[in-house]
Amino acid sequence: MKTKAFPALIPAPGYIDEVPAVPYDVVNSKEAAAMAVGKPHSLLHVSKAEISFPEGSEPSADELYQKAADNLQKLQDDGALVREPAPCVYVYRQQMGDHIQTGVTLACHIDDYANNVIRKHEKTRPDKENDRTRLASTLNAHIGPVFLTYKDDNAIDTLVEKITSTQSPDMETTDEAGVIHTVWRIEAGDDITAAFENVPLAYVADGHHRTASAARVGRERAAANPDHDGSESYNWFLTVLFPSSQLKILAYNRYVHDLNGLSSDELLQKVGAICEITVSGDQSVPKAPGEVCMFLDGQWHTLSLPTAKDDGPVAQLDVSILQDQLLTPLLGIDDPRTSKRIGFVGGIRGTGELEKLVTTHNDGVSFSLFPVSVDQLIAISDADEIMAPKSTWFEPKLRSGLFIYTIDSPSS
Repeated sequence: MKTKAFPALIPAPGYIDEVPAVPYDVVNSKEAAAMAVGKPHSLLHVSKAEISFPEGSEPSADELYQKAADNLQKLQDDGALVREPAPCVYVYRQQMGDHIQTGVTLACHIDDYANNVIRKHEKTRPDKENDRTRLASTLNAHIGPVFLTYKDDNAIDTLVEKITSTQSPDMETTDEAGVIHTVWRIEAGDDITAAFENVPLAYVADGHHRTASAARVGRERAAANPDHDGSESYNWFLTVLFPSSQLKILAYNRYVHDLNGLSSDELLQKVGAICEITVSGDQSVPKAPGEVCMFLDGQWHTLSLPTAKDDGPVAQLDVSILQDQLLTPLLGIDDPRTSKRIGFVGGIRGTGELEKLVTTHNDGVSFSLFPVSVDQLIAISDADEIMAPKSTWFEPKLRSGLFIYTIDSPSS
């Protein structure tokens, strides 16, 4: 892999609890506005710039992206974000309850993405990819890191352990969910970047749209630069790489807004012809792969899924079997990427949210799934296959604004 240290923008002393924010795609505009109350230097004013406009206003796209750029510049002008004096790498540890994962923040090269050294398992939506591309290009920066994983490497583990056991942290903050984010700064970090040269492959865990948009920005800048040679700063993007054994994947659950014209009894009868059904009582979380819990008409049911229709790694996923054999034929959800009748609920919200959606609207059905494993994710990426949308929910989420990668002009 190609990696490098970079001179990041980081929160200045005294701003570590104010600038960093949740990723742009885990909150809506209303939630972002609430989180930013009393925090004029929150990165949400950049990643969700619509919250800087009066409520009810409808800024144009040009106004929205320019406001994001103005707000990023203001963070620097106010001294909330400061430039590192030299290129650095960062060891980044997250602790959520008893779970701890420790990664390394580096810039990765878009060629590795283009050449399938950095592998993906999801398709991107054109509207979201276009949005992140234009934002990064307007900001001249990548503000949210891509979450990558790689198969454990003893040499990297040894370097990271030495740093965390012998150096004092340079930054630490606790987010609104109680996750502790701790950062160790290493100037230059040549030994770490050298170690990553021996890592053959990395995998996008979370951040497919950020990765795709970074690659597009790089290609666009290259096309505008007659002296392009591949070394320019626009060829690199912001990542955090974690060893695969440390990752925590939660389920990504489903809520279908209606029963496709069926009554509850009719749906149960049709599902029962495909799956073995038992009344779950209070059990709302599957105990093992091959099980799905279904909330219908005020009651949880456990479904034993049928055998997959083929032996490919994607087809074997519970989410694929659910989609292919229940959601499509029974509930009419032909394409979950575009259907307006299906919603997705990250496992961090718990199954109470699934119950709430059904009971509040007095209609529909929810499905609680068993999480995809990291080994399954890697196998699917290696097979160059694509998971069903919204198959994995990673926790804890990376904090945006702990480090920002800036892009120089095309002529640099």
